[in-house]
Amino acid sequence: MASVALTFVRRLCWRPLCEIRRTQAVCVPTVHLHMTAATMQVSQKDFEKAQEQLKLLKKDPGNETKLKLYALFKQATEGPCNAPKPGMLDFVKKAKWDAWNSLGNLSQDDARQKYAELVASLVSAEPAAQKEEVSPEEGRHDGYETIIVTTKNKITKIMFNRPDMKNAINRMMYREIIKALQEAGKDDSTIAVITGNGDYYSSGNDLNNFTNVQPGEMKKMADDSAALLKEFVGQFIDFPKPLIAVVNGPAIGITVTVLGLCDVIYASDRATFHSPFSQLGQSPEGCSSYLFPKIMGFAKANEFLLFNKKLTAAEACAQGLVTEVFPESTFQKEVWARLEAYADLPPNTLAVSKQLLRSIEKEKLHAVNSKECEVLKERWLSDECINAIVSFFQKKAKL
Repeated sequence: MASVALTFVRRLCWRPLCEIRRTQAVCVPTVHLHMTAATMQVSQKDFEKAQEQLKLLKKDPGNETKLKLYALFKQATEGPCNAPKPGMLDFVKKAKWDAWNSLGNLSQDDARQKYAELVASLVSAEPAAQKEEVSPEEGRHDGYETIIVTTKNKITKIMFNRPDMKNAINRMMYREIIKALQEAGKDDSTIAVITGNGDYYSSGNDLNNFTNVQPGEMKKMADDSAALLKEFVGQFIDFPKPLIAVVNGPAIGITVTVLGLCDVIYASDRATFHSPFSQLGQSPEGCSSYLFPKIMGFAKANEFLLFNKKLTAAEACAQGLVTEVFPESTFQKEVWARLEAYADLPPNTLAVSKQLLRSIEKEKLHAVNSKECEVLKERWLSDECINAIVSFFQKKAKL
C-alpha cells in the first residue's frame, strides 16, 4: 500500500493525525442492517476512544502504520476515496491518497472497527517499546533530539538516534551532528566516535528532506540542501582529533561516503555499505569522488559509486574502506576496549599527528566538497533525478 511514496515520507506529520477532531455519527450502509444498534453504538464509542488513545502514544508507530491510520480514519468518516489524485511529485499527499484509495469499498463501519483495533494493538505494544529506549548515560550532553552525545573515559561518542527510522538523517540531525562535531573538537576528550543506535548504522538521507516542495521552491531547496551538506562534510574534513566510526549495522549513502574522512573504521560483520547514487539520479558526495578511488582503486570505486554495488563488511575491509571487522557477538566489547586504550594515549600527540597526515590534503578536500555539492545541486533540479527517484520506488513497490 502506497509503497512508492512511503520511502519519500520518512516522517509523515504526526501532529495532524493525532489532532483530528472527533467525528459526527456515521451513517449505516444498508448492507450492515443486520448489526444491532448496541453493536453500532459500541463501535462508535470505541472509535472515539481510539482517537483519544492515539494522542497518548509515546513511540512513533512508523510511516506504514500512520498511513493505515490516516486511510482508515478517512474511510470511516467520509467513505471511499472521493478526492482528486494528487500530482506525481506531491509525494506526501499522493501517499495519503493511495492509502485511502486502496481501501476500495470497505464500509465505514468496518473501517471504524479496524481503526480501533489497530490503535489498540499500538497501545498494547507501547510498554514493550518503551523498554527499548536508551537509558540515561553518564556524561550525556543536553540539547540534542536526533543524536545522543556523551563524553566518558576521554571519549566523546556521537550516536545517531532515530532507530525507528533506521537512523535516516533529516535536516535537524545534520545540524545536530555539525554542532556535536564542533563541540567534540574543542572539549577535553582524546578521540571522538560516531556510531548508530539500533540495528542500523544509518540508512542515509531521510528523503522527507526533499518532499512536499512546491515547484517555485525547488531552487531554494537545492541551494539550502547543498549549503547544509557542504558544511556537514566540512566538519569531517576539519575535525582536529582522531575520528573513529563504529559501524554497527547497514550504512547507506552519505554515512558511507564520509567514512573516507574518518581516521579508523571498525565494523560488525553484519554491516553492509551501499551508495545507490545512480539509481536515484544523483552523484557522489562526502569527498568520495576523490577519496574512494585512492582507497579502493579506480575499478572498485567505480563499481561502488557508479554501479551501486553493495559491499559486505568483509569486502569493504578487503578494499581498504574498513579498518577491521569483528563478529557481531563480540563487536561492542572488543571495539570499546580498544577505543578506551586509544583514549589513554597523549591527546596532543594524536592531534598533531593527525594534522600532519591530513594537512597536505585539506585544501584539496574542501575543493572537492564544494564541487560535489555544486554538481548535486544541479542533479536535484534535473528531470532525470526526479524521474529516477520515482522509477526506483515504483520498482521497489512491485517486489
